[in-house]
Amino acid sequence: MDRSRFPALATAVVLLAGCFWASRPAEPPAPDPPALAVPSKEGPLELRVVYPEPDAVIAARDSTFLYGTVGRGNASLRVNGVEVPVLANGSWLAWLPLPDDSVASFALHAWADEDTLADTVEFPLAGNRRPCAACAWLDSTSFVPRGRVALPPDERVRVRVRATPGATVHMLLAPEDTVTLVPDTLPDEPSWGVRAFSTDTNDASRFASADRFVGWTQAARVAAADSGPIVEVATAHDTLRRPWPLVIEPFSDESTLVIVVNDDTAGLGDTDSLTVGRALPGGTYHWFFPTGTPALVTGHWNGLLRLALSRATVAWIDSGDARRLPRGTPMPAAVAGALRLVPLADRVVLRVALSGRVPFRIDEHERSVSVTLYGARADIDWVQYGETDSPVRALSWDQRAQDEVTIAVQLDAAVWGYSARWQGRDLLVAIRRPPVIDIEHPLRGRTVLLDPGHPPGGSTGPSGQREPEVTLAVARLARQLLEERGARVSLTRDADTAVSLTARVNMAQRGGADVLVSIHTNGLPDGINPFENHGTSTYYFHPRSLPLARAVNRAIAAAFGTRDLGVGRGDLALARPTWLPAILVEGLFQMMPEHDGWLATEEGRRRYAQAIVDGLEVFFARRATDP
Repeated sequence: MDRSRFPALATAVVLLAGCFWASRPAEPPAPDPPALAVPSKEGPLELRVVYPEPDAVIAARDSTFLYGTVGRGNASLRVNGVEVPVLANGSWLAWLPLPDDSVASFALHAWADEDTLADTVEFPLAGNRRPCAACAWLDSTSFVPRGRVALPPDERVRVRVRATPGATVHMLLAPEDTVTLVPDTLPDEPSWGVRAFSTDTNDASRFASADRFVGWTQAARVAAADSGPIVEVATAHDTLRRPWPLVIEPFSDESTLVIVVNDDTAGLGDTDSLTVGRALPGGTYHWFFPTGTPALVTGHWNGLLRLALSRATVAWIDSGDARRLPRGTPMPAAVAGALRLVPLADRVVLRVALSGRVPFRIDEHERSVSVTLYGARADIDWVQYGETDSPVRALSWDQRAQDEVTIAVQLDAAVWGYSARWQGRDLLVAIRRPPVIDIEHPLRGRTVLLDPGHPPGGSTGPSGQREPEVTLAVARLARQLLEERGARVSLTRDADTAVSLTARVNMAQRGGADVLVSIHTNGLPDGINPFENHGTSTYYFHPRSLPLARAVNRAIAAAFGTRDLGVGRGDLALARPTWLPAILVEGLFQMMPEHDGWLATEEGRRRYAQAIVDGLEVFFARRATDP
């Protein structure tokens, strides 16, 4: 797993279940799988730290992990005087405390027979390390907001910073304009790594902190500060002042402009023609705007544009995914007219007649799809269902707000996938027909896209084994097993070469596959105890993919006897395609020496592949009996 895949990530275990799942009797517990052995390794003694890498900065508070190899299985190892178990192949994993300092030093001592090796490695620690209890200090990485921002003058801006507990903290804007920051008395927010992976995030005392200060001001006050805002931290014996790295520019009505989204402004022709929108800067993806969608801009924030979709709804997009329209272009608005369904062999297309293009959002439910049109009013007096051979049960619409129209599409079966694009002024929403599944042979005739995760990126296990090597081997074995059961299988890569996320997603959206499974091995962020938080997990994004995620995750956990960490909704590129059910599986933790050892064997890789196939078969069989 590449930790950079989870920016500002907030992944959570999902506890939703459809009525179909609730009505089924509980499955009997699977028998314990046969034990997998890690092959023994002999050879010269070595002392290698694989993680952290030599130039790494450790982002942890009180403890972190190191792992690597001593080259042989009969060796012993101590790190900072603590004995660390060594696996039969020489791999090891240590969980160690961190000093209250700016650098962590780890002394390693390995021995076997008559050989002995010693080494010391050092890594800088992220964040401010407190020089003394009485000093005035602040964490220079904690300024929020920071950078260059453009907002309406009267808009409120929440500010926060970390500084000396018990200090007096101010934001100085002008000689007679000061903003007082007060202590934030709530427990500290756990990091995304804790939220995503820790099995215990409920103990608030673990995150208690007295060094957080918050306040608020108006954009105009910050914009009026000639030399920029200053933060002042004062204690009884010390005072510290530092520039607040923030520039706020006024964004008035005259500054508003209309843009059209385009994720290929460079003209390379290798994008997915979708621009993602977020509900807040750095937040999870919430909208998927096809190229050609217009929107009104009402603010900037460090390379992001704030779009006013309607009076009540805003979205943030990357500024690089927008093309400005001439000043004076009116804000997007439209009247929604006739609705028409056009049934085709593999889909039914909903044509929404509009007087102009407007931003929109598509939401899926168990057996329905809804389209929300922003900046729109409804004059829908004609609904045409077309031919009777249609998966659509009913169409309806609702003017939920003065400038928001919602169109609901009720389906005969659970949602399989959808896509949307513009044709002139009209919006075309294609809703995919579920495949016809052979209940006796659920995989026969099915088309499966397997994605061997990475490169670029990916984890490296204690033995030095690379995640891209493992995932490709597992995908090839899974392809063979699926083809033996009558499935058609494609791989996003079939060599140890880098393939971009965009290219992989395009294969899923345009290749006609029934499902997508992205195969990975997992890792943890710094500061999460691996001995307490490893296991098997699977991620999905759209609701239709949840049953597939559950089926595959159960199969993998049962195959290896690992802790079932369950499924989670993850904002991951390979889980986001809208045209088909898609999941990303993290079957084993490659940072765990035992898991890394299993994945180095043919049997371990085959067991991973077989579990994916078994999970797919369960998913298709259930959809065949209860679509």
